[in-house]
Amino acid sequence: MTLMKRSCLISAVIFLLVSFQFPAERAAADPSAADHELKSELENIYAERAKILINGNTDRLEKRYLMEQSLSKNAFRHERNRTEYMNTWADKRNIKLIHADSSIRIIRRAISGDTAKVSLVQSLKIAYVYNNKIIPEQFFGVGTRHFMTLKKSNGNWKIAREWYLDPLDENPHKIAEKPEGAAPSDKPKSEPNEDKKFNRARAVAYANKYAGAAWGAGNQHHYNKKYLDYTGKGGDCTNFASQVIGDPEEGGGLQMQGGWRYFYKSGGTQTWVQTDSFSRFLLRSGYGKMIAKGDYQQIMSPSKKYPGGAVSELQPGDLVGYILRHDDTDHFSVIVGFDDSGYPLVNSHTADRYRVPFDLGWDKDTKYQLFHIKG
Repeated sequence: MTLMKRSCLISAVIFLLVSFQFPAERAAADPSAADHELKSELENIYAERAKILINGNTDRLEKRYLMEQSLSKNAFRHERNRTEYMNTWADKRNIKLIHADSSIRIIRRAISGDTAKVSLVQSLKIAYVYNNKIIPEQFFGVGTRHFMTLKKSNGNWKIAREWYLDPLDENPHKIAEKPEGAAPSDKPKSEPNEDKKFNRARAVAYANKYAGAAWGAGNQHHYNKKYLDYTGKGGDCTNFASQVIGDPEEGGGLQMQGGWRYFYKSGGTQTWVQTDSFSRFLLRSGYGKMIAKGDYQQIMSPSKKYPGGAVSELQPGDLVGYILRHDDTDHFSVIVGFDDSGYPLVNSHTADRYRVPFDLGWDKDTKYQLFHIKG
C-alpha cells in the first residue's frame, strides 16, 4: 500500500511501520546471488524512476509493477501522479527539469522464495534551469524512506506494494499560479550575518549538515544523534527547526526559555516539537516576527509594504510555517538560501529536503507563515 502525506501530522506512520513486519528468517551473512540480484534490480528501478520523473514517460514504469493487483497498481499511480505534479510545477515556475540522479541505501531486506521485503533510503538529486534566464543549472535534493514488498514474476522482481512519505506528493491540478511581476528578483542575496544573539550562518550550516537522507546533506545523511527522531511520533520537522535556531554548539544558539526546551535524556517539550506550540512561541518570545501570512499569490505579489513581495524579505536562517487547514500550522522548514534567480530554498525533515524551492510539494490552498528570526 502506498500512503502519502506531506504534513508533520503523520500518526499513520506508526501503524504502518509496526505492520510492516520482516520475516524472522534473515539472509545469510555472505551475500547470496539472490541478494545481489535484488540489490541490482532495486538500483535499476529507482534510477529508472528518477529518469522518468524528468521525462514524464510513466508508461515505461508499468513493467515494474503487478498491474493486476490493486496495491501494486496504487503504488504505480502514485509515481505517475508525482511525475505529473513535478513537471506541472516546473511549467508554472517557468523552469525546465534537466536530470535526476538516484542513490539508494538498503537498510533491511528479507528474501523468502519469490517474495522480498525491503526497507531502504533513497537520496534524489534534481537539476533544473530557468527557461527565460541565462543561469547555470540549479540543484536540490530530497530524501525518502521506503518500505516495500516485491514479488518475482517471469524471472523479474516487481513491486507488489510500497509506502513512503513523499515530499513531491500533491495534486498536479492544484498548483498555485505565479503572479505577474512576482518576487523574487535577480537581486543578489547577501550571505547570512551573525545577529547579536542568533548566529544565522551557523544555523544554515546546521540545517545543511543535518538535512538527513536528502541529496546534498552532510553527516553521511544522518540526523544529529544528540536529538531524538520524532518521525514516527507525529513528525520531526519542528524538532529540526528548533535545533537549527537553538542548538548551542552548532546551530543558531538562541537560548532555551520558558516551555521551549530540549532535555537530552528525555526529549523536547511540546513547544520544542509541536508545530502550533512552536509557532506561538516564536511570536510570544520575541524570537520571531511574522513578516506575512497568506497563500502563494499573496506572499509573492508586490505590495506597497513589500514592493518585492513579502517572500523577498526572508533571510537565510528564517523559518516558513505551512498551514493546510483550520489555521493550524502543519509543517516547518528553514530558509537556507536562494537559487541564482533569487527563489527561496528550504531544508526540512519529514520528509527530508535540501535546498528545495520553498513551495514545491504544496498547493494553491496552502497558507505560508513567513517568520523572521530576530534573536
